[in-house]
Amino acid sequence: MKKVSFAHMGYSYLGFKQLVEDMGFEAIVPANPSPATLDLGVQYAPEFACIPFKTVLGTYLEVLNRGAEMIITSGGVGPCRAGLYGLLHEKILRNLGYNFELFIFDPPLTGLGPFFWKLRRVLKEARLSWLAFIDVVRRAWAKLKLLDELEQMATVTRPYEIKRGATTRAFNQCLEIIDRARSSKEIAAAREECRQLLQSVPRDEERRPLRIGIVGEIYVLLEPFMNLDIEKTLGEMGVITKRSIYLTNYTTTDVLAHGTEDIRQIAHPYLNQFVGGHGQSSVGETILYARNGFDGVIQLAPFTCIPEIVAKSILPLVSRDFNIPVLSLTIDEQTGRAGVETRLEAFVDLLRQRREQMEARSNAALLPGY
Repeated sequence: MKKVSFAHMGYSYLGFKQLVEDMGFEAIVPANPSPATLDLGVQYAPEFACIPFKTVLGTYLEVLNRGAEMIITSGGVGPCRAGLYGLLHEKILRNLGYNFELFIFDPPLTGLGPFFWKLRRVLKEARLSWLAFIDVVRRAWAKLKLLDELEQMATVTRPYEIKRGATTRAFNQCLEIIDRARSSKEIAAAREECRQLLQSVPRDEERRPLRIGIVGEIYVLLEPFMNLDIEKTLGEMGVITKRSIYLTNYTTTDVLAHGTEDIRQIAHPYLNQFVGGHGQSSVGETILYARNGFDGVIQLAPFTCIPEIVAKSILPLVSRDFNIPVLSLTIDEQTGRAGVETRLEAFVDLLRQRREQMEARSNAALLPGY
């Protein structure tokens, strides 16, 4: 049985694990990225490659050392360098003496022929029919959608929790339950059980959490190790967070289609062209968060990420025009948790003071003779 692995990105590994195993392969599930993973990637990556490149390279080295024989990954198009990462990863790994198969799947709309040719090769090795593959994908997709749903539910629950860490413990239980679910019926049952678990977390409904939108590059947004558990940290500070990207909605809007037209139109007055990656989306989503009454926005950007550098240069203007505070955090291998948490605490304090001042002015305006 061939041993197959993939990159670790947030909690999606549970869906990809099921996909690989149901295809008949042995899944070498990548461990959660750690400082050792990053150090391994930094050792062999080009100095000015972004931190997602280095972390994924470290992950590949770890799974290859555990016996992985095939790696399946995604590609990309446009000005962003991510479209070339798979090829560069392969070159580095082969120069280090590793022997393996690598399948890089670019978005299908960039070329249906190459996409299905690669997929046919994988299915041939799996000895799986197209009909059986559709059923396998359907179950894995259901699991990925459930993971996104529960992650969002946890971010809304955490700011109200009475006992610190209760939401995180319930969510971790959910991950174990979802991992055990295999059939469509079991995944549906896992959904109900996990929703009940999160709903049962004792809450203080008198609290008034801030709402912060989070925009930026996909890997840094989805992988907690990359963003230093920013959503958990903010949630325990009493903040509801909403990311601009979840894997399943990104897949349907950007991978299987040409992106969200609404977001491009919203961003157009400030950034009227595609700059690669999620640069245009970061601008458009920030405007959308402002229109929806969010208290602030945080941009997460890997160091040297050109699309997010473009967005970062525009966001101060968006912040001024839409009266919404924006904090940009640049992440690389030198970024420390303590420094990030200090900046987050200061940002949250600023937003609380700002809300109190706005409410005071609003109440004063209601007084007679104002």
